[in-house]
Amino acid sequence: MGSSGASGNLEGEMEVDAFRRLFPLRFHERHLLESIRPDARPLERARESTVALGAVASADGSAMAKIGHTTMLAAIKMEVMTPSSESPDEGCVAIDFHMPPICSPFVRPGRPAEVAPVIAKQLSDAITSSGMINLKELSLTTGKAAWMAYLDVYCLDADGALFDAALLSAVAAFSHLQIPAVSINEDGRVVTMSREDGDGKLANDPVIKERRKLTLNCILFSLTCILHKKYILADPTAEEESVMETHVTVVLDSSSRLVSLYKPGGPVLAYASAVQDCIALTRHRVKELQKILNEAISDMEVD
Repeated sequence: MGSSGASGNLEGEMEVDAFRRLFPLRFHERHLLESIRPDARPLERARESTVALGAVASADGSAMAKIGHTTMLAAIKMEVMTPSSESPDEGCVAIDFHMPPICSPFVRPGRPAEVAPVIAKQLSDAITSSGMINLKELSLTTGKAAWMAYLDVYCLDADGALFDAALLSAVAAFSHLQIPAVSINEDGRVVTMSREDGDGKLANDPVIKERRKLTLNCILFSLTCILHKKYILADPTAEEESVMETHVTVVLDSSSRLVSLYKPGGPVLAYASAVQDCIALTRHRVKELQKILNEAISDMEVD
């Protein structure tokens, strides 16, 4: 009896898996009728998320963020540059997003993922338009020297809601960022000081004598939702995104101010009521992510 029962369960699981592969939309719609998802989440619930600061020891600021299985690693490197004549008292932020083949079976070696530059542009637009970073704080000497912050975000596992995880890792990396100390060398140029530099090696006293934190004007968080018929699914997996193609991404700051709303097409129209529901879900998500980030910062300070 025991072996026959186990055999029956196995056959049932195989039938469900076959149905899931052959008729993915019908499989998910059956779950939607019960207001549940294949991973047992309610429709409006996001996946468990974590943030770890200081993931890259050689970077000036870094963080690893996970939303479900989706994993992002963000690293910031600071370099001294000559500011532009249009903004002589401002630094710059350059953002790049990478999807190596290890992150997904759909990313092929030697062929960059089509979504990578799109996410990089979204990150840049959100961070720039929100005023999260005061670029004047990155100035060293007006018209002569300023900081260029190179932010690189690497996708290690692409299981849906890539922008949400990328933004979370980027914000966490900027929260962890320590701006290096700098001094003026014998040629009169501003250079980064290493921790081993002694007083005898410097032509003048340091311009900035010790590493300092970057002040963030606001903190950004986002939530991607899927619109399918009358349903709204928060924080979709890669499988859900591939089956139900209408996505809406809402970006809010920590004060619940709307920064951006992104809807890249899709067969379902985003009516005002659906957009309002997505924003309401994002407000709730912001509180969750703010708590997770604060705990990560507190843990880092204790260490």
